[in-house]
Amino acid sequence: MDFSAALKERRASRRLSQLELALRAGTTQRHLSFIESGRSVPGREMVIRLAESLGLPLRERNELLLKAGYAPAYPETALGSPGLAPVLAALKHILDAHMPYPAIVIDRCGEIVAANAGQRLLADGCAGHLHGNAYRLALHPDGMAPRIANFAEWARHVLNAMAAELARNPDERLAALHAELSQYVPPADIGPGHLGFAVPLELRTPHGELRLMTTITSFATAIDVTISELKLEAFLPADQATATALARVAGRPPHQPGSVPTGTAGGEARYRPHKSEG
Repeated sequence: MDFSAALKERRASRRLSQLELALRAGTTQRHLSFIESGRSVPGREMVIRLAESLGLPLRERNELLLKAGYAPAYPETALGSPGLAPVLAALKHILDAHMPYPAIVIDRCGEIVAANAGQRLLADGCAGHLHGNAYRLALHPDGMAPRIANFAEWARHVLNAMAAELARNPDERLAALHAELSQYVPPADIGPGHLGFAVPLELRTPHGELRLMTTITSFATAIDVTISELKLEAFLPADQATATALARVAGRPPHQPGSVPTGTAGGEARYRPHKSEG
């Protein structure tokens, strides 16, 4: 697909008219029409403005620049590079401070690049070959699935989140993983009054059944492809019984309702060797 076709396809997928995109990018509808028809060749700055106006992820912006004949504008730094040391240090601080609750950092395809000690409770009893990918760990029959009391609802929640990510940022590896994991999930039983699949995770453990909700954090202002694709998924207790159980496992006093976990005792975050893929 050449640049003109790629630009038109991305605009159409976001349901933007030529006029809407032109106004966002600071150009005219006529000029944009000429670009999409191949009658006008945009400069590098215009390609960057169009990609930004479309809200494309940094990886796709680089791909669009290449299709237009320009070098990528956004670097993709390996996680082990000294240049990312401040980012990894910040993530380590957040992961450690989240104890005694589980927290992980994943890349665009769910590969776990960092985790705190609390995550071991989630992975307990799971097959070793599943530990590298958070999505596979959660939904594979040899992973957490047998211990998830509300597996059908939780699995649909995970699959819906993956599908939403694919709609925003198409990716062949993530699409293949979504297709694989969909085979493990039973059909949704949607009854009257259904409000969606954003439900707490109900996990059976030797310490009782835990009810966990999640929050997702990303680097909204990143200008490096690797950083922009990292997500921090933090699990939080959905009830006081879960908070007490997690604190007990970590050997800490339980947090009172409304309190925020602080400090780094109880196990430090660990990083996995990881290589960014193009």
